[in-house]
Amino acid sequence: MVVVKSKQFIYKNELSWKSEKKGLLASKDKPPLEVACPPEFGGHPGIWSPEDLLVASVNICIMTTFLYYAKNWELKFSSYQSYAEGVAEIVEKKLVFSTIEIRPKILVTSDRDIKEAEKVLRFSERNCLVSNSIKSKIILKPEIRVNS
Repeated sequence: MVVVKSKQFIYKNELSWKSEKKGLLASKDKPPLEVACPPEFGGHPGIWSPEDLLVASVNICIMTTFLYYAKNWELKFSSYQSYAEGVAEIVEKKLVFSTIEIRPKILVTSDRDIKEAEKVLRFSERNCLVSNSIKSKIILKPEIRVNS
């Protein structure tokens, strides 16, 4: 479990409608991000949608949590990449993300680091703020191998 100094963290952003089904998402000290409804709901291709951002948020959170614990546990690794896929479908008459699958590929520096990386990754999954905050089932399918 992560030890935190504060019991509450606040994250803020602002959204402005621009045209059609497009908006501009902004947050202090961050570049703005154009967002839109996805094409399958009458929106725009090539623009980040809330659906994209939800799946990306789980992917990012698992990675950053992994990086935190890897540093604390002095895990030696040379690469982390991950692919994420969310499945949206009707469940109990509501459209929901039923599953979000995260497929991290981690390169470690030695054979003995493989088990440690697996442990760090599982711990990260259990302690990811974002995945702990959503109803979707999170499926983790890691590939961990020695950098050759």
